[in-house]
Amino acid sequence: MRGRDMEDILSKKVLRLEESPTFALDSRANDIDAELKKQGDFVVRFGIGQPDFNTPDNIKEAAKQAIDDNKTRYTPATGVKELKQAIVNKFKRDNGLEYGTENILAGIGAKQVLDTIIRAFVNPGDGVLVLKPYWVSYTQQVLLSDGIPLEVDFKDNLKPDTGHLKKVISDFKNPIKLIIVNSPNNPAGTVYAEEEMGEIAKICLENGIHIIADEVYEKFIYDSARHYSIAGFSSDLKDITITVNAVSKTYAMTGWRVGYCAAHKDIIVHMSKIQGQSPSNPCSIAQWASVEALEGSQKSVGIMRKEYEMRRDYAYERLCRIDGMKCVLPRGAFYLFPDVSGFYRGGIRNSNDFSERLLEQAKVAVVPGSAFGDDRYIRISYAAAIDKIEEGMDRIEKFCKAI
Repeated sequence: MRGRDMEDILSKKVLRLEESPTFALDSRANDIDAELKKQGDFVVRFGIGQPDFNTPDNIKEAAKQAIDDNKTRYTPATGVKELKQAIVNKFKRDNGLEYGTENILAGIGAKQVLDTIIRAFVNPGDGVLVLKPYWVSYTQQVLLSDGIPLEVDFKDNLKPDTGHLKKVISDFKNPIKLIIVNSPNNPAGTVYAEEEMGEIAKICLENGIHIIADEVYEKFIYDSARHYSIAGFSSDLKDITITVNAVSKTYAMTGWRVGYCAAHKDIIVHMSKIQGQSPSNPCSIAQWASVEALEGSQKSVGIMRKEYEMRRDYAYERLCRIDGMKCVLPRGAFYLFPDVSGFYRGGIRNSNDFSERLLEQAKVAVVPGSAFGDDRYIRISYAAAIDKIEEGMDRIEKFCKAI
């Protein structure tokens, strides 16, 4: 723009906001892939966290029926009553949580629901506890609400360091409004045990901190691990917990953009005001498809879970065979989070350098760990066909050996 700097015109918070690294990486991988395909080659995509399965047919049919039934107009801002009831039923069936429809809000994907929660709670200067490693948007959404992200370290097993959590709470002088608890975790795939979740819950109750429980990967858990909803530990915890979920990962519906949360009705009332003034309502057709997703056959979920577990086993075993690579076995989600700092040499100084060179030289797309709060790591999504995983692991192994 002529005459004035953009820095003088745009808001300070948008200027310090980071571009989503997963979407930026995917865009760059698209450009490289387009050129490679002309040469008969391709980029192996381990970047964006998106199921490679198609949306199940029964869900697609429900969407088509909604169109035929002209269910294409505005809906209540927080979702149609049928979807809210399906969400109520889901929480009771899967999580043992009793809610009414007045406790439910449906939004445009879990990301928008999370943003609405943070906006409802945070005043300028308020703290929000973010457990590392964290999903890329948590800290940025806090900044958009003029809050302060308070990053909490993790132990060698990629689980929260509750000692550091207590220290962060005691050291911060402004109010701490929220903590974001994500299990199964993105990017590490860790699943918090009952006692680990209980320790976090105790700290939150003692300090009057509300909990955002991000449970979008709850259906993808492996081995003997179990999922625990922190809101189910006690009635006091239920009152201070906002449990977030979505149809996106569970039903391979990422593009349909329907997420939801359950919370105390007084919280939902104020979130609803934000929703009504901002996005208005989730897509009407996607809402009716989501009713079918939650209430219809769950067979596809079991098929995906079994396939992801097989892919995880293969990819993890391959990574462990690479000298200098360190990796914790993930018990959930569809990510591996290996420590690649042993390869920081020969001009590779950090996870961004490693990821950039891996994309340029080996044609494999991963996400640098700096986006998730720790520069020693990279995130690998195994939401890809097994032949692509085999090819990608071959390329990664060859790349690491050449460093």
